[in-house]
Amino acid sequence: MPRILTASTLLALALLAPAAIAQEGDATAALSAPTGDLSALLECRAGRADFMAYIPVLRDPLKAIALGWRPLPQANPFMIEYRLNTPVSVFGHQSDHIAFAGDGVVAVLDLADPRVLARELQLETGIDTPEKALFGREARATEVTGPDGAPGWVETAVINVSNVDSHPGKTLAGCSYSLDPPAPAEEADVPPTVAAPSPGAAQPR
Repeated sequence: MPRILTASTLLALALLAPAAIAQEGDATAALSAPTGDLSALLECRAGRADFMAYIPVLRDPLKAIALGWRPLPQANPFMIEYRLNTPVSVFGHQSDHIAFAGDGVVAVLDLADPRVLARELQLETGIDTPEKALFGREARATEVTGPDGAPGWVETAVINVSNVDSHPGKTLAGCSYSLDPPAPAEEADVPPTVAAPSPGAAQPR
């Protein structure tokens, strides 16, 4: 059953800095060039490994150009943006503008109100004010073996739709991919200790 996404979780998905990408870059340097479907990546139909395959591209503009992407000036400090030579289809809309932010990738759509798309995708509301709108839904959660070789790690893909001040009149729509370690086991219930009565203490009749 999909987990309920809190407003703070959704906000974190939308505002993670590119520094989060850089921190994982060294661990993914050996990955081959991405060959997957960019539309699938944006719509949460791909996996986290597919997302991580793009990390070397984000670190090297020449690799982005080789994919047919043109790096754009950084209008938002939390986003690394590209213009595509060939538009991509995202949730029924076409866009030639994508952006990576933290552990996610979004398409920048020509939709003034993100609420319209959020309703179509049946997303949960994280924030909904006149200035800021943020919606999301967990598309997939799979238990996998973690990088430490231990089982019980959870790989998740979360659809997110939002707006952002740096791109007025636009809707950001895409997917965030994460890998979380196993939750700590709950402590076993320990019965309360009953102290023995001290010598001379009054005993119940």
